[in-house]
Amino acid sequence: MTSVEVRPQTVQPTPVPSSQRYRIIWRWHFYAGLFVAPVLLVLAVTGSIYLFKEPFEAWHYADVRTLAAPVTAAKPLSEQVAAARQARPGAAVMSIIPPTAPDRTTRVILQGADTGPFAQGVSVYVDPSTARVVGQIDDGTTFMRVVRTIHGELMAGTIGDRVVEIAACWALILIATGTYLWWSGRRTHKRAKRSGRGRLRRLHTLTGVGAGAAVVFLVLSGLPWSGVWGDGLQRIQDSTGSTTPSADSFPNTSTLSGDLSTNPDAKVPWSAERLPVPQSEGHAAHQTAGGVLQPGALPIERALAAARPVLRDCAPAECDVKVLLPKDAKGVYTIVTDNRRDPAAAQTLHVDQYSGRVLVSYGWAEYGVMAKAVEQGIALHEGRRYGTANLLVMLAACLALITLVVTGAWMWWKRRPRGRAGAPARATNRRSAYGVIAVMAALGLLFPLAGVTMAAVLLLDWLVLRRIPAVARVIG
Repeated sequence: MTSVEVRPQTVQPTPVPSSQRYRIIWRWHFYAGLFVAPVLLVLAVTGSIYLFKEPFEAWHYADVRTLAAPVTAAKPLSEQVAAARQARPGAAVMSIIPPTAPDRTTRVILQGADTGPFAQGVSVYVDPSTARVVGQIDDGTTFMRVVRTIHGELMAGTIGDRVVEIAACWALILIATGTYLWWSGRRTHKRAKRSGRGRLRRLHTLTGVGAGAAVVFLVLSGLPWSGVWGDGLQRIQDSTGSTTPSADSFPNTSTLSGDLSTNPDAKVPWSAERLPVPQSEGHAAHQTAGGVLQPGALPIERALAAARPVLRDCAPAECDVKVLLPKDAKGVYTIVTDNRRDPAAAQTLHVDQYSGRVLVSYGWAEYGVMAKAVEQGIALHEGRRYGTANLLVMLAACLALITLVVTGAWMWWKRRPRGRAGAPARATNRRSAYGVIAVMAALGLLFPLAGVTMAAVLLLDWLVLRRIPAVARVIG
């Protein structure tokens, strides 16, 4: 008989869930980076530029904002407003910012070419001593305004706003998945060869670990401006009573008209945009042009003087006092202190245009917990809450985000197979896949636009990549 040698079969080890989970999360990290990296790069670059808005504009517009000598005797504000209106005949007055120092001009903001909601005006700067117009600036076309428009909506309106929100939400997913990949593979990375790609990976990892918390804060504090998530937050605030003060809490507000939500120059806190505005009483309506006071209305100086005892202390170097003129015979003077550093010092008053009586005064004490958190988050996000230190931390977060995007794209470019995107291989363990998908679904519920795009990615992965080999080869 011929003996048959039986060789032991090599048994392939079953992939352990942890390695399967690593592969799944790596695949999601890849997809997130592939889709939103360009938008995140634009947001980080424009955000880092916009942090320097105040010093840049103070330098760039010094010729119209600053006078050669301090003013000792100023013309009435009504004369200064009239001079500004003569420079732009027919334009309605949106607001007035009196000088914050003796060597500063008065800023009168008139309606610009765009009359839609949130339209920016044209700032006319007037010498208080002579009521002479020093210069004009279209606020809708300034360099920093363009930067902000790119940062907020990619200059694409509502569609751009949604794209920015999707990218911001996916940035959180990138950080979460990246943190897991670093923690799970930290020992392997320590043993990695000191190659070019290894150095890129270390730079990418160290940047993500070191600045991840700051980037997360940067994203979360910016989301209240977004269309979908921001509106959802506003609804939660309304339902929990943690938002603006209720008009019922104030006297003299039995008759209300309009709000400040569509006035881009009101500069009321984000959480107070929808608070109703009271009406002045006692005079019949007159037909007047925009920005012209009603017969019998108090001069602007007297309205300001009436408000001064109620206004909280505000350092002129950090705070603008802005005056919105009454819209009609029943309108009110709206006076806003816009504190650039401390949201808690901001205040909004409505003053009867005839009697000078302060009808409503509200500020930090009247806001709910969520409204306060949002206001503080916005001030930190813009790098102005704690001066230079705050600005440098936010700048570092923007630079870190730029580094993460660039190094991530560079690593992908070096490792990708020729002619393919080089997506990580799909995991084979369904139980691990379901667990990760459950976590991703929870994130999708918290950030709706991210959830919609997650579903789109899953459909692409399951319905297209698995059924069309040519596409699968390009992606994988």
